[in-house]
Amino acid sequence: MARVNPAILTWARETARMPLEQAAIAIDLEDAHGKKAAARLRAMEKGEEEPSRPLLLRMVKKYRRPLIVFYLDNPPRQGNRGRDFRGMPESVPPEYDTTLDALIRDINARQGVVKSLLEEEEALPLPFIGSANMDLDRGIEPVAAEITRTIGFALPEYRSRNSIDEAFKYLRTKLEQAGIFVVLMGNLGSHHTNIPAEVFRGFSLADPIAPFIVINNQDARSAWPFTALHEAAHLWLGATGISGPPSSALGIERFCNEVASRILLPTTEIQALSDITASTFDGAATRISAFSEERKISRAMVSYRLFRANIITKPEWSKLEEYFHEQWIAEEKRKKKARHDGNNKGGANYYVVRRHGLGPALLNLVARSLDEGVLTYTKAGHVLGEKPRNVEPLLSGISNRGGL
Repeated sequence: MARVNPAILTWARETARMPLEQAAIAIDLEDAHGKKAAARLRAMEKGEEEPSRPLLLRMVKKYRRPLIVFYLDNPPRQGNRGRDFRGMPESVPPEYDTTLDALIRDINARQGVVKSLLEEEEALPLPFIGSANMDLDRGIEPVAAEITRTIGFALPEYRSRNSIDEAFKYLRTKLEQAGIFVVLMGNLGSHHTNIPAEVFRGFSLADPIAPFIVINNQDARSAWPFTALHEAAHLWLGATGISGPPSSALGIERFCNEVASRILLPTTEIQALSDITASTFDGAATRISAFSEERKISRAMVSYRLFRANIITKPEWSKLEEYFHEQWIAEEKRKKKARHDGNNKGGANYYVVRRHGLGPALLNLVARSLDEGVLTYTKAGHVLGEKPRNVEPLLSGISNRGGL
């Protein structure tokens, strides 16, 4: 039976920024064998005592590390977060740092296989990757227009959809038909490794053969379209990296925010709320909610645009942003309670959920490659984040295995 690597125990605790005494309390380690809990933990980190399975699972939870990490020969290296993310070193809480790096490595590994499959098919480089320049004064509207034209996005058609989910599906289809893989992913395959949207909202890989957009599905669904277009702007700039909260002051983040918001909400429309400061706070929040719901966009994006248009002040924007975030958290808690109480018996089918997360473009490429014999089930499982035996059931719902 594989033994836990003591060096990983030390690394996991230290990268979680926990002193011995604090960690011993966090993992509910008790005094025993004439030793204090902290001394026992130190002994485990020296290899003098083996942690029990229940204790190890508590470490997984408190240190926020996948279980498999504790059996590695060496601590994992930090993943490449892209040039824009390096400007936000304090935006990642220590407890999520390693999980985020593991997610990045996972995405990069999958994208590498996808790229090789496309190269086997002699796919041509996509000309729009890296085709734009960042100019906060003159470049926003041209980039927004170019993205809209290239993917064939029609705002009236987007808004005509019955729900935000259907509107996102329409946008995702347009992006994938343009050659961009759009994946929903916010953990390492288990809810124990969920990464909140405050840590990252989206991730892009600006590769001309196999560009990827990854959206954190822990975020509000109403935020997904904005994130998708924000990351698309990164691709047009040729800038791989992770995007954080919309309040980021980084030049590249602000530019991509502006591009995404101009596509979903033309400048002329925000003026419909120019008198919102005359309303009470509750009245303003209600108007923003109705305005955003009608346009299939998030309330946070509308409040951001109001701030950028100098209609509301920064403190007013911050207050609205916090209010909408708290409302979303409360709604998520209500949904979770309803599921727990059995009001949503059974829930969605596992494979339906997984297909939705992976997206038609990735599923169809893997299915086509399997049919052509250029991909093994083992490697297909790696690309899809599944065990080989689950690949065929996952792909069984693909009606057209030859394309989108």
